[in-house]
Amino acid sequence: MIANELMITKQTISSFDPPKRRLMGPGPSDIHPRVLNSLSRHTIGHLDPEFVRMMDELKNLTQYVFQTDNQLSMVVSGPGSAGMETCFVNLIEPGDKVIVCQNGVFGGRMKENVERSGGTAIMVMDDWGKPVDLNKVAEALKANPDTKIIAFVHAETSTGVRSDAEGLCKLAREYDCLTIVDAVTSLGGIPVLVDEWGIDAIYSGSQKCLSATPGLSPISFSTKAVEAIKNRKTKVQSWFLDLSLVMKYWGGGVKRSYHHTAPINALYCMHEALVMCQEEGLENRWKRHHDMHLLLKAGLEDLGFRFLVEEPYRLPQLNAVFLPEGLDEGAIRKRLLNDFNLEVGGGLGAFAGKIWRVGLMGHTARKESVEYCLNALKRIL
Repeated sequence: MIANELMITKQTISSFDPPKRRLMGPGPSDIHPRVLNSLSRHTIGHLDPEFVRMMDELKNLTQYVFQTDNQLSMVVSGPGSAGMETCFVNLIEPGDKVIVCQNGVFGGRMKENVERSGGTAIMVMDDWGKPVDLNKVAEALKANPDTKIIAFVHAETSTGVRSDAEGLCKLAREYDCLTIVDAVTSLGGIPVLVDEWGIDAIYSGSQKCLSATPGLSPISFSTKAVEAIKNRKTKVQSWFLDLSLVMKYWGGGVKRSYHHTAPINALYCMHEALVMCQEEGLENRWKRHHDMHLLLKAGLEDLGFRFLVEEPYRLPQLNAVFLPEGLDEGAIRKRLLNDFNLEVGGGLGAFAGKIWRVGLMGHTARKESVEYCLNALKRIL
């Protein structure tokens, strides 16, 4: 044996068979069997004419769920964080001023993206659990008239609070600013009206209210945003996320050129999830999420839980709640997982150990899930 040869212990590993969980955390959500089955369809090439046809349908479905006619609507081969980065790196050039609204974890990630793109982040801070204050944003705009972009989170996953996307976009137009909107937790669960509200760049995730597998990010860019990208003076810092390159693969009406090997079967899954969304109808889907939230709310309050967010700003799909006094939230979550195969999420940041985040997203937003959760809690408490 060679003296410096590495000794590797051989371990016999069998196929992975995950437990069947009921997913009621901040994401991912439960996936409908019909959507899961779509993953097992035959893999074909990413430039196959039939796959290209499916991509065109997927663009159309993305436009539907965003409620937009934007031609630059597609699905990024990466999670919501990749969708976020796509928006920031394509629209921000060194020296650009961006007002970033932060009222939770994900506004902080926006700040990171601004700074890593060479921009200057002007922070508008609000308490966690509170919506973005439009008056503070207006003051920031007055103090920084050369602002290029306002960036905000529509539905803050860390707290379950909804901000006024329509009002913020109206304010941006008054100051001739672009908007970048995080709709990772909102898309498919509450109204997201890109054209009506005048959103310029928006991104979401596949694994929340759309109930597809994690790892994809629907995005959409307005004509105004596309013009800003075309008129850049510097190269987009990311090769992989440079839309001028990606659109040669996703763009319709022209011969597709190779950019990257798309996650083919995952895109089948996204296509099927959006087809089901279209079949249900967006308004029906929004109502279902709201109705299941009311059912969960009544049951949790009966057990002594309190909501973090005031009712007018509360997300139906992400319920942030304080537990009754004296309970060990970590121990109860562990029992829910181990004894009932039920996942709920804990708090983040200052709310770690203090709140739960109970998700009712997509296929999870069913009466069966709500009743199962409440019955499990009754047995434990």
